[in-house]
Amino acid sequence: MCGIAGWIDYKKNLTKEAKTVYSMSETLKKRGPDAEGTFFDLNCALCHRRLIVVDPENGKQPMAVSARGENYILVYNGELYNTEEIRIELKEKGWDFKGHSDTEVLLKAYIEWKENCVLKFNGIYAFAVWHKNEKKLFACRDRIGVKPFFFYPYEKGLIFGSEIKTLMKNRLVKPILNDFGLKQLLLMGPGRSGGCGIIKNLFELKPGEFLTFDENGLNIKCYWKLVAKEHTDNENQTIEKTRELIYSAVTSQLVSDVPLACFLSGGLDSSIISYIAAQKYKKENQTLTTYSVDYEDNDKFFKSNAFQPDADGKYIRIMSEFIKSRHKNIVLNNFDVAKALEDAAIARDTAGMADVDSSLLLFCGEIKKEHTVCLSGECADEIFGGYPWYHNKEILFRQTFPWSNSVELRKNLFNEKYVRNAEEYVQNEYRKIVDFTDYLSSDDVLDRRMREMFMLNFYSFMQTLLDRKDRMSMYNGLEVRVPFCDYRLVEYAFNMPWKYKSLNGREKGVVRAAFRGILPEEITDRKKSPYPKTFNPVYSEYVKIKAKQLYEKGGILKELINKKYFDELISDDSELKTPWYGQLMRRPQIFAYIIQLDTFFKEFDINIEL
Repeated sequence: MCGIAGWIDYKKNLTKEAKTVYSMSETLKKRGPDAEGTFFDLNCALCHRRLIVVDPENGKQPMAVSARGENYILVYNGELYNTEEIRIELKEKGWDFKGHSDTEVLLKAYIEWKENCVLKFNGIYAFAVWHKNEKKLFACRDRIGVKPFFFYPYEKGLIFGSEIKTLMKNRLVKPILNDFGLKQLLLMGPGRSGGCGIIKNLFELKPGEFLTFDENGLNIKCYWKLVAKEHTDNENQTIEKTRELIYSAVTSQLVSDVPLACFLSGGLDSSIISYIAAQKYKKENQTLTTYSVDYEDNDKFFKSNAFQPDADGKYIRIMSEFIKSRHKNIVLNNFDVAKALEDAAIARDTAGMADVDSSLLLFCGEIKKEHTVCLSGECADEIFGGYPWYHNKEILFRQTFPWSNSVELRKNLFNEKYVRNAEEYVQNEYRKIVDFTDYLSSDDVLDRRMREMFMLNFYSFMQTLLDRKDRMSMYNGLEVRVPFCDYRLVEYAFNMPWKYKSLNGREKGVVRAAFRGILPEEITDRKKSPYPKTFNPVYSEYVKIKAKQLYEKGGILKELINKKYFDELISDDSELKTPWYGQLMRRPQIFAYIIQLDTFFKEFDINIEL
């Protein structure tokens, strides 16, 4: 993977703006530590930072191609998993290729089919093509939203990049937070609404969108969305098709010219991916390396709860022995996890998922010492109904985000003037997604709600996790691929009846059935357990003290936080009855989020404009 950035301005001579462009590029160095490149035209500047995974020599960027009297320049972050299929089709149309990189295939596909090229791509990507002759930019984000693309439009100009910090290096982008952006942080965080870039007038392409920009202005189009279709497969066919699609997704993502490994938690999803990868490696007389994460002394302090019923260790051993992987268990120091909260906020460009972020940041850093590419089991729960809120009827039909029932807590925590009309704001963001849902006329009440839940999870909670995965891994120059985000699998799951998804009354029942008899029974029967968090009081005490110290220093936290409620949180050591976000974020994570909020405001020197 890589980092991209660019600046289009029809009033400026951008060849004179090299200093700004190089400053933007520098922010992407961690995403692309292996190579860099820039392109300057009168009205266009593009920059690229490369993490080399495939074809080191022939995948250099920005990549320029002249064809049919026209000139095109590409910057691209991502991976195409059907590169060879597209290459064959392009060769039949007369195209030649210098190397075997997907970069060259993507650019020539754009030249051949223009905006329709995106309908042919299966992969994860964010890219921009400058059509020099027409002075026109085309930019696109993958269907699922695995790779980020932020942009800042202004009169006769557009600035874009892989990260918010990249755009903030351009003097035209002001560090201003308006009411909408502030409420994102205080009421929606660590999630973000689709298209929101937090900073005033800064946006993100939504999953399945592309934009065009020329002297006539900006145009954004949705080229892919989830469409309701009749599911015609019976139970056995559904199980077989699910298995087939998962195998296809995983095997297509094992292509790499550099060392590749897998995350392995002992859960169903990472076990499936590791098994398929290990089988392929075995045929090639190679041994797959797998990685897991834990925390010092977590065996002493682990507390079972409804969201995290058991620890991973036992299941990791079962699975690693079964596939005969070279397994490495990374054990993190709890002080390090707490101290890395600030780095995690810098990596994410905003307050994130507390230690769930910072631990992944450190975990990826350890993996990077030996590997450049990893496969992860994220996103199966969103598309196959793995979360508790899919199965609890009381939560299922609540007209709000099921993983964030904490509007009252947030109203209490933050000063009233910053969270006015909180319920209305959250409800509006909720309705934007629900109203985007497609239904069949034959859907009953449960079918309709399950489609809405799919959309809510896909366009909100899953995007938060994908953002986390991208930022924490790429901050370490590690590419993490997510096979369950294959759009073919997503489309099939969207239209799968709930009776199949919840086969035998189990979360992800169809996936369990698809791999029963292939994986050990302990794995296929294991209850869903999320990414592990630390239970060590060392971490809890650190974040509480640190948050209090930051508040007492004054500044933005004193302005944002309601002291009375904050003091109650500090003095009360009991555990919140339910998480305030997701499955793991409870009282210690509130303090960690406050620490990350402070980092965000300081890092960008944010001004609030209400």
